[in-house]
Amino acid sequence: MRRVDDPVLDDLVAQQAELAGLLASLDDDGWARPSRCAGWSIADVVLHIAQTNEMAIASCDGRFDDHLAAALTGSVAPGDAATAESVGAVEDGAGALVAAERGAPGPAVADRWRRSAEAQVAGFRDVPADARLRWVAGELAARTLCTTRLTECWVHTYDVAFGLDVALAPTDRLRHVARLAWRTLPYAFAGAGAALDGPVVFDVTAPSGDRWVFGGDVAPAADDAGTTTISGPALDLCLVAGQRLDPSQTALVGTGPLADDVLRLVRTFA
Repeated sequence: MRRVDDPVLDDLVAQQAELAGLLASLDDDGWARPSRCAGWSIADVVLHIAQTNEMAIASCDGRFDDHLAAALTGSVAPGDAATAESVGAVEDGAGALVAAERGAPGPAVADRWRRSAEAQVAGFRDVPADARLRWVAGELAARTLCTTRLTECWVHTYDVAFGLDVALAPTDRLRHVARLAWRTLPYAFAGAGAALDGPVVFDVTAPSGDRWVFGGDVAPAADDAGTTTISGPALDLCLVAGQRLDPSQTALVGTGPLADDVLRLVRTFA
């Protein structure tokens, strides 16, 4: 039985290590510095990652709904069911969850995050790669959920680095992030009530200089009017999909009938 022990899990471990390196020497002032997430300190961001790690652990253990209901107690209106369906998406309840638990000293937040990060990796190692696991957007394959967790850790590592005035060197771990952004285009369009009525190709350049193409083994010809192609740096694509940059601030180029919609709607989170 194949487990989630392929490069995506290895890269999740590496991404967690990069974040740990940023947190290692923080003092009280460092933990209180504002992150790139509006209204959230660095401590708030790390708390949020720990909370969502704990959700993933619960999913691997088959107790996602119970865990989420307990976590959301008091953050939904009386009479509403505190479930993934009632909240709708992680970001809808993330602020309330952080607000309910913020205030712990930075070292305590770091310890909670480290324990959750280690347990999350162990949870993914213990389930089949194709197992269907509960998440806020429905059921996902374990490998897909692992990719989602890598993506969230990556984007919030950038949020922390921004608050610390640290410039991070992008790595080819972004391949997982860019591929997730392409694979979830139908979800992104459906959530916006838009029609994804044509093929979309991402043809981007990796930090290493490699070419990554998602949407076909070979990018379509430039004169294929029915195909939308997004090209440019993979880092720019991933930051746009993480809603950390506006497409106009990047070197991304879109061609084809859906280019504007793709760049407006692409996202990597539920």
